[in-house]
Amino acid sequence: MKPVKWGIISTAKIGVSKVIPGMLKSRDLQVVAIASRNLKTARQAALELGIPKTYGAYEEMLADAEIEAVYNPLPNHLHVPLTLLAARAGKHVLCEKPIALTAKQAALLKKAPKHVHIAEAFMVRHALQWIEVKKLIRKGKIGDIRAIQVFFSYFNRDPSNVRNRADIGGGGLLDIGCYPITVSRFIFDAEPKRVTATFDRDPKFKTDRTAGGLADFGEGRHLSFSISTQAAPFQRVQIGGTKGRIEIEIPFNAPPDRPNRYFVQGMEMNVGEWVELPVSDQYQLEAEGFGRVVRGKQKPVWGVADAIQGMKIIDAFFRSEKSGRWETP
Repeated sequence: MKPVKWGIISTAKIGVSKVIPGMLKSRDLQVVAIASRNLKTARQAALELGIPKTYGAYEEMLADAEIEAVYNPLPNHLHVPLTLLAARAGKHVLCEKPIALTAKQAALLKKAPKHVHIAEAFMVRHALQWIEVKKLIRKGKIGDIRAIQVFFSYFNRDPSNVRNRADIGGGGLLDIGCYPITVSRFIFDAEPKRVTATFDRDPKFKTDRTAGGLADFGEGRHLSFSISTQAAPFQRVQIGGTKGRIEIEIPFNAPPDRPNRYFVQGMEMNVGEWVELPVSDQYQLEAEGFGRVVRGKQKPVWGVADAIQGMKIIDAFFRSEKSGRWETP
């Protein structure tokens, strides 16, 4: 496959510390440029990562005819505006999650040129551990799936951090609560029929710092999750079935330099085996999958419609916070 040539919008930490290093491992793509509103910052990132071109304005990079695709890791409120700007410049766009602040805002992406591929950057859907676990479930390894339980937390009380700014889309549900929603849809191959939630908001930041959610997928299946931006760092996923369970050790921030593991149990409590997978980088796999769609080697699986649906579910959880009732996405 002819390598896809990428430009990076901004020097956001997720990009320079995780996504770009993963992309640089691949022979199926080339990171040729990075842009920042601060040219000095762009040059420093380019020097550290070995990126040949730098731009002091996003618009300048989007005018570069060599660039075919862009990665957009800007703060949440800028995801839709800059994704549309890039799409209208003829660039395919891989946009960080959440793709928007609301489903209504995400729907604006339907105005993008039809020949441009836009996808939400949920790397977990490309991670070897999640793909292998889904294969086991499809084969009936743990029977019929009844429940998915997720815990995901980190501690951040920095008032200048974008995650703690309510005015630009900060808060736990948009930042990490979207992961339980995404992986449950991935595993169940279904959409929740109704959702309900509880929230605790930081009195200073006004962001949701802790949230607990329940999503009813019908047919006796449900997702339950707890997430927090002000708790000890931890993440784990449990998938319970009629014949066993699967536990994913580091489900979201899977390390790229050592084997990822999951535990498979049968009908005897806590008796089973840990399965180690080959070392892989989920960000590399994500970018390569996006590139195959760009090159026409693979049909799009997740695009704008999928992203809008995910935002509808998030919207419903927020409505539940206000209503105190079950809400329909």
